[in-house]
Amino acid sequence: MSGLASLLGLFGFLVSVAGSWKPSFWGDEAASVMSAERSIPGLLSLLGNVDAVHGAYYFVLHAWIDVFGSSELSTRALSALAVGVATAGTFVLARTLISTRVGVIAALVFAVLPRVTYMGAEARSAAVATAVAVWATVLLVHLLRSREKDAGTRFALWAGYAVLLAVGIYFFLYVLLLVPALGLAALLLAPKERGRMASLRAWALATVTGLALAAPVMLASVEQREQIAFIGRRPPIAVLTAAVYQWFGNTPLAVLAWGLVLLAVLLVFAGLVVRGRGRVAAPTVEPAIPATRAALAVMLAWMIVPSAALLVGTQLITPMYSLRYLSVCTPAVAIAIAVGIACLRPRWTQTVALVLIAALAMPSYLDQRGEFGKNYGADLRQAAEVVRAGALPGDAVVFDESVRPSRKPRLALHVYPEAFTGLNDITLDRSFDTTDGLWDVTLPLADVTDRLTGTDRVWVLQIEGSGENRRGDDIRSLQQLGFTVTSSTMLKRTLIIEMAR
Repeated sequence: MSGLASLLGLFGFLVSVAGSWKPSFWGDEAASVMSAERSIPGLLSLLGNVDAVHGAYYFVLHAWIDVFGSSELSTRALSALAVGVATAGTFVLARTLISTRVGVIAALVFAVLPRVTYMGAEARSAAVATAVAVWATVLLVHLLRSREKDAGTRFALWAGYAVLLAVGIYFFLYVLLLVPALGLAALLLAPKERGRMASLRAWALATVTGLALAAPVMLASVEQREQIAFIGRRPPIAVLTAAVYQWFGNTPLAVLAWGLVLLAVLLVFAGLVVRGRGRVAAPTVEPAIPATRAALAVMLAWMIVPSAALLVGTQLITPMYSLRYLSVCTPAVAIAIAVGIACLRPRWTQTVALVLIAALAMPSYLDQRGEFGKNYGADLRQAAEVVRAGALPGDAVVFDESVRPSRKPRLALHVYPEAFTGLNDITLDRSFDTTDGLWDVTLPLADVTDRLTGTDRVWVLQIEGSGENRRGDDIRSLQQLGFTVTSSTMLKRTLIIEMAR
């Protein structure tokens, strides 16, 4: 990797890691940390029952936590590092396909896209999968354009491509959706004189091999498909909403970005842009070179096909669309925008466009790194801090169990365990790490009130605005035992109630 690619990769890492420690963990990140902290046998047992599609990431995070710990900064730094690798890959891909100038612009745009800065500060697998996907594409382009004649070397490189494709799928199943765009690359990017059909056949064989290697996780995803059933309970995503929020985070940035993509399409496919001396030249009336058209066509397929597949599949088959699932398309988004920027004249307008993109991305960036920047207000750390400040060893703690698992306040117990040291978890039946499921197994408070014998103070953590009847039952059960409310603290979504006899 060249020095410029490394420098841009460092920039991408720094943008993503900056402030990543500020927001509290949220439910999906808690699932990552809790799964990764299991023993290897325990993790294998979990993956045999649920979350097999995240298994590769959990194993990597397991090793990472052993070395760097499980804080917000350390776990999210793994994703920020992956964004740095993906930033460098985006530069190399765009430079190879079009020009160094477009490569630099694409890397800078990629690093500041709100979807990228989001996944770069989250303990989930999207950033790692994106890094694998972009470098698999770099290798594919190298194979299609390489003059390497040694059969053994070419076989090894094609085998490496198959392995990278499989690894990407293991990290994130929806890397599968990139296969059509990669096939288009094999069809369009190979030089005619060496036989495009031969390249396409080699790509097809390597792809089939990669899919065969990834077959276990694909089969497991079918068996465990109920784990994404929650998507069906969400309101359907409108196409315009997806166009704004799946990559851009806010409407002004989305309008500018799509405008630049449209500019690139109009100029390149209308035959008004040529490449000269390593750069996209000023618009002329000469035809665009085929390589620029082919490269942009591949990027557009990479952007549109996965999005369309999920949106259409959600309407016709089963709910499968989530804004975060299109993170793997961000390198193509950045390159398409970069082509549009490189078409601008005079040259200083390109700098203006880059600055404007960064400025419009800034509000989303700051929101992501606010105290409650995750999942519309996750406050697990803040709740843990309130308990830490007031609770004493021997106190009891009761958690609201009436909400979906990823929002349960008891997750704070596992991602911020120091705050709950010495407290009695009254309703716990079986800890998560003794089961083959993601979460703790609990009992209703009314069934275990005998566990409060000898306890004079209880801390109740509830999610405001949900499960009112169940939460009311818990409070009434405690009041019947002689407990009364002595204080309460309302955070972003969690209410902490102190009750004493």
